[in-house]
Amino acid sequence: MRCILALAACAALVPAARAADVDVHGYVDCRLVARAGESGYVDGGLGKTRFGGGGTDATCLQAAIAASIVLTPALVAHADLQAQTTGRDELALLDAWLRYRPVSTSPLRWSVKVGAFFPPVSLENDAIGWTSPWTLSSSAIDTWVGEELRGIGTEGGLEWRGERSTVTGVLALVRSNDPAGELLAARGWAISDLVYGLGSRVREPDVHAIDDEEPLPLRFNPFLENDGRLGWYAGATWEARGIGTLALLRYDNEADPASRSRGASPVLSWHTDFWSVGARSRVGEVVLLAQAMSGSTAIAPSPLFSTHTDFRAAYLLAGRDRGAWRPTVRIDAFSTDQLPRSIDGRVREHGSALTLALNWRPCGWLRVTGEALHVRSWRGERERAGLPARRDDTQLQLGLRMMF
Repeated sequence: MRCILALAACAALVPAARAADVDVHGYVDCRLVARAGESGYVDGGLGKTRFGGGGTDATCLQAAIAASIVLTPALVAHADLQAQTTGRDELALLDAWLRYRPVSTSPLRWSVKVGAFFPPVSLENDAIGWTSPWTLSSSAIDTWVGEELRGIGTEGGLEWRGERSTVTGVLALVRSNDPAGELLAARGWAISDLVYGLGSRVREPDVHAIDDEEPLPLRFNPFLENDGRLGWYAGATWEARGIGTLALLRYDNEADPASRSRGASPVLSWHTDFWSVGARSRVGEVVLLAQAMSGSTAIAPSPLFSTHTDFRAAYLLAGRDRGAWRPTVRIDAFSTDQLPRSIDGRVREHGSALTLALNWRPCGWLRVTGEALHVRSWRGERERAGLPARRDDTQLQLGLRMMF
């Protein structure tokens, strides 16, 4: 509540901030939740939703502020700060970067960004604090990106602006993301809007702590640099007026799968790489989004043992983006597969999710969203905890978001 009051106080400073070339936006998010039956992953369970364990509750669960400072016409500083109360109360910095993009009168324009930032994966989550304007729960792809992927480094962009289309290329060198991929191997995919900030400690399923004889809860920091190597990503986007957008991205954290952090409880590195392809188009008042991701994450903690997990996910979203009432439907599919197959009790999963949301936007500062999320999944690891491997679960939410 102190964090929410602090953010509300910042909102009172918005008019003065805008007068000083500072653009500040934020929100406070309150929910009424009917939880899914299976214990949620934020509580150490194997559930696929943010809220699990059954029951109904109401809470003001998160708030965020995004601030951009126009230092010169070509130089902009930006940061996102979030407070959230799921799992444990936390106030964290999501990203912070400085971008130089000179004014250009020619079709070509270049830019350089330095700092800590999300890789440009998402076509869905473009609102404050890595949230979606379409639904309360993000797709499986964007849920994972918000939890484990962040780079500290430099990103360069080159943009060509034609009469009817724009082509943009991006190349980045990043570090401090060596453990990224552990969640996909240890927990698998999830459908949530929980975003972790820099320095946050993400919880693994309790079944892993019990097997490894570790104290509960077992947490790790996915934003560490263990081996001194630079990771990278490169991508291209084509946007045509009247047609839509097509985006392609290749990501590789280049982590040494045999490296680990120092200390009594070392965090292991996972070599994670993937391809992502996405598309956006419009039919009348309906926006169509589609995205697919395919990759793997590998670990080699000793010369006698190594393993990798292949992961795949995709979604299709259709939503109305005009008027006071804005319905949205999204279908997700996902899977992971631990290899080699000779591993005893190897971890695998596959599943799908259906999200139905109805947004009511009576005015610019208020959004009321009702959402029904149904997840059907099979995960062999549940049997180690004495549960059926197959699970169907439904989570219902009514969200009230006040924006400034």
